[in-house]
Amino acid sequence: MILDKKHAMQQKLFRQFAETEFTKELQEELDTTGAFNWDIHNKMAKYGFMGVKIPTEYGGAGGDYMSYVIMNEELSRQDLVLSIYANTSNSLGGGPLLLAGSEEQKAKYLPPVARGEKILVFGLTEPGAGSDAGGTTTTAIPTEDGESFVINGRKCFISGAPMADWIIIFAKTDLKQKGSRGISMFIVDMHLPGVSLGADEKKMGIKGYPTSDVVFEDVVVGKDCLIGPLHKGFQYAMKTLDGGRLGVAAMSVGVAQCALDEAVKYAKERKQFGRRIADFQGVSFMIAEMAADVEAARQLTYHAAQLKDANDPEAGAACSKAKFFAAEAANRCAYKAVQIHGGYGYIQEYKVERLYRDARILSIFEGTSQIQELVIANGLLR
Repeated sequence: MILDKKHAMQQKLFRQFAETEFTKELQEELDTTGAFNWDIHNKMAKYGFMGVKIPTEYGGAGGDYMSYVIMNEELSRQDLVLSIYANTSNSLGGGPLLLAGSEEQKAKYLPPVARGEKILVFGLTEPGAGSDAGGTTTTAIPTEDGESFVINGRKCFISGAPMADWIIIFAKTDLKQKGSRGISMFIVDMHLPGVSLGADEKKMGIKGYPTSDVVFEDVVVGKDCLIGPLHKGFQYAMKTLDGGRLGVAAMSVGVAQCALDEAVKYAKERKQFGRRIADFQGVSFMIAEMAADVEAARQLTYHAAQLKDANDPEAGAACSKAKFFAAEAANRCAYKAVQIHGGYGYIQEYKVERLYRDARILSIFEGTSQIQELVIANGLLR
C-alpha cells in the first residue's frame, strides 16, 4: 500500500531516529551484557515513542494502529530488542487499561507510562499455562471485608519484569469455575511486600530486554487494583493479544527487511570464482524469495492495521494471519541471510548472526505460530 503523507513522514522520522541512535556499539553492548539501557529508554521517551498509541488525554501521542506498526517496523529494522523498549507500553502494557480500565485508573497509570517515567508489563504466562492461558493457577482471593484481594502464584517469561514498576496480571478469583472462566485482571505495584523476581533468564536472543519470573506470596492489593469486571479478565487478555500480535507482526517485517538489506549488501560485495556472489543464480533466487516474503508480510501487517483502525470485526483474524506469516517470514529471511554470508554469517562480528537468534522469538511470543494457525482455522471452520 501507499502511505499517506502523515504516515510517510512518521516512517521517515522513526527510521532516522533508529539509524542515528541505534548504533552498532549500542546493539552489541545490549547483546553482550543483557542489561537494560536507561539512556536510550529515556531518549525514546523524550521523542514520545512510549506513548505513540496512548491517547493524548492520558499523556500519549494518540497515534493510530498504522503509526504503531510503522514505529515497530522501522525500529526493529535496526534492532529488534530496542523496538521492544517502545512497544511494551503501547501494546501489552497499556492495552488492558485502555480496554477495560476506569477513568481513574487510566489517569493514574497511563501518563507516567507514556512519558517513560514508569514501566508497565504484562503477566499472563505461568510455568504450567503458556499457550493454554486458561490454565492459570495464580489466585486472587477477596478478603473478608471485600476491600482487598490476596494474590498468590507465579508468572514466568515476563519481559521487562526486572525494570517494571507495575505489572498487569491475570488471576483466578472464582475457584469454582474451570478453564478460562473466573479469571480477573489486576494491576500490581512491583514494590509491594510479597512480590519478588526470579533470576534473569539467559536467552538465545533479545538479550537487552531482561526477562524473569514474578512471584506473588500473600500480596495484598486494594479493590481499586481490579481492572474491568470481576471474573471477566480472560476476554480482555485475548483482546489485548490481538494488538500485541499486530506489534510482533510489524517487528517481524522489520527483522525480515533487515535480513534482506544485509544479504543484498553482502552479496554485492563478496566475490568468489572471480564474480560477485550476487551474480550466481542460487544466491539471487534466495534474495528474490526474501524480497517476496518481506513484501507479503508488510502488506498483511498494514492491512491488519487498517482493519484495527476501522474497528472491523475481521481485525482479530487479520492480526493472527499477519503475525503468523510475518514471524515465519522473518525466520526464513534470517536463515537465508546467514546462508548467503556462509561461514561469516556464523560469526558474531556480522549482524546476521544476532539477527538469526533474535528472529526466533517472533514465532513464539504473543502466541506461537501454531496458536495463530489455530485461531485462523477456528475462524474459518466454526
